[in-house]
Amino acid sequence: MSALAERHGIADGGYLELPGSLQREPNNEVDANAVAVLVEAERVGYLPGYLTSEVNIPIDGSRTVRVQIFTELAPKGLRAEAWAWLGSEQPQWEWTETKRPPMSSKAKAEASHVQSSNMVRDALASGGDRAAQFEVGMVKGVHYLELVEPIKQLKREGRLEEALVLCCAAIEGAEGERDGRAPAPWYTEQAAIILRKLGRRDEELVVLKRWLAVCPPQFRKDSRIAERLAKLGG
Repeated sequence: MSALAERHGIADGGYLELPGSLQREPNNEVDANAVAVLVEAERVGYLPGYLTSEVNIPIDGSRTVRVQIFTELAPKGLRAEAWAWLGSEQPQWEWTETKRPPMSSKAKAEASHVQSSNMVRDALASGGDRAAQFEVGMVKGVHYLELVEPIKQLKREGRLEEALVLCCAAIEGAEGERDGRAPAPWYTEQAAIILRKLGRRDEELVVLKRWLAVCPPQFRKDSRIAERLAKLGG
């Protein structure tokens, strides 16, 4: 990617859209189903694993695609992201030269939070069963899905007690929305991590056991929550 950026004069940040190709790598040591994305003979990345079985490419051949590349100069060096258009029609890109994707960690976090909030508000406004499903995941007017980025940000700032309060609210919301399924475990894991950092082992045991108590039996045994609890000897 750096070589392409230098070649096309976007090493300080810019945009490219140009032809590329998809190439299967049956000898790839990590994933025999890997599909590499090549641009001007430079490997710029790989397709996500869930797409590799859906792409029509001969096992030893390749397929031409359009590729768009965004670059941004970050404090730690060049940051780049690329997309390949897999359809046969003209590309209808989500992002463009004037509508750039979030590139920095902060921008991605903000975009993720906005996306979650919009999804929740759209669901609540739609009415019916979908709105009812989201309503049971609300705690004090906020859906637990909207608390992911705030929890991460508070942790980054070292405001662990405040992050823990949000984790507890999110756990309550996730339990309300489980509908016979396992509640989303991420919030419990974060609460446990915070309590470990605060040296509050007994409370960590309580929050882990709480998740297991409301989780259907078939999802408990091999869960990360059960694994963490076992390591604590609880």
